[in-house]
Amino acid sequence: MSIKLIADSGATKCEWCLLQQGKKKSITTQGISPYFLSASQITGLLTAELLPKLKQVVVDEVFFYGTGLANINNVKILQSVLKKAFPKAAIEVQNDLLAASRALCGKEKGIACILGTGANSCYYNGRKIVKNSPGLGYILGDEGSGAYLGKKVIQYYLYQTFDEELKARFEKHFAVSNNEILENVYKKPLANRYLASYAIFLAENRGHYMVENIIEDGLNDFFFTHLYKYRESWTLPIHFVGSIAHGFRDVLKELCDTYELELGTILKAPMAGLIAYHR
Repeated sequence: MSIKLIADSGATKCEWCLLQQGKKKSITTQGISPYFLSASQITGLLTAELLPKLKQVVVDEVFFYGTGLANINNVKILQSVLKKAFPKAAIEVQNDLLAASRALCGKEKGIACILGTGANSCYYNGRKIVKNSPGLGYILGDEGSGAYLGKKVIQYYLYQTFDEELKARFEKHFAVSNNEILENVYKKPLANRYLASYAIFLAENRGHYMVENIIEDGLNDFFFTHLYKYRESWTLPIHFVGSIAHGFRDVLKELCDTYELELGTILKAPMAGLIAYHR
C-alpha cells in the first residue's frame, strides 16, 4: 500500500498527516508559505521539524495544500523543495481552495467555501475548480471572513455604535486604545490577522442584538456577493470550512433556509476531509 504524506499549511502553522498501512500519524510544523520563506528556509524547516519525526519512512506520495499557491512560481518552488526532501515520492502541490473542495465535496459536485481569517469560494465539479468568485483580500473583499467581521466590531466600537453594555465588555476584553487599534491596522504587518482577532468578541457575546446583526449582515454579504454568482448554488449543496463557518454554523443554516439553498458539510479544518479523499 502506498505511503502518503498530506500537508495543509497556512502561513503560521502546517498540519501534516502520514498515512501508512491504514494508520495515521499527525505532525505539526511552522507554516510554509513561499511568500514569506525562501526555498532554503523551507528546506531548513523540513529538515529540522518534519523529517526527524518521520523516522526515515520512505514516502511514496506527497500532497501539499497551502496558501499563496495560486501563484505558479510559488508552486514550482515548493515542488522543487519537496522533491529534494522526498526524492522517491510523487509530488502534488495545490492551493487551499482545492484543499477545501476536496475535503468538503470529495469527488462530488458542489460549492466549496472558506470562511476563516479570509474568505474564498468556488464551484467544484468533483475533479477540479471550474468557477471562482475572487476574494480580493481583506481590504477590498473577504466578505464574511474573520477579518471582515472583526473590522465591523472595531467600527462599531470606534464609531460609538455599541451600547454601554457592549462598550464595557469590549474595553474589558481588549483593553486597547483607539490609537493602538489604528496603529495595528494601518502601520503594522499582518493587519488581516489583527482584524480577525476581534471576531472572537462576536462569539463570546452571542444573543445581543448588535452582535447578531454584525454576524448575520457579514455572512449575508458573503452570500450576496459570492454565492449568488454561481448558478450552481441553486442546484448543488453549499459546503463550508473554516473557524468562522464552524463557529457561526447556526447563522449559515438560517441563511441557507432563507434563500432556499441546500446546506452541505461544515468543517472547522480540512484535514479530516483530505485524509478521506486520499485514502
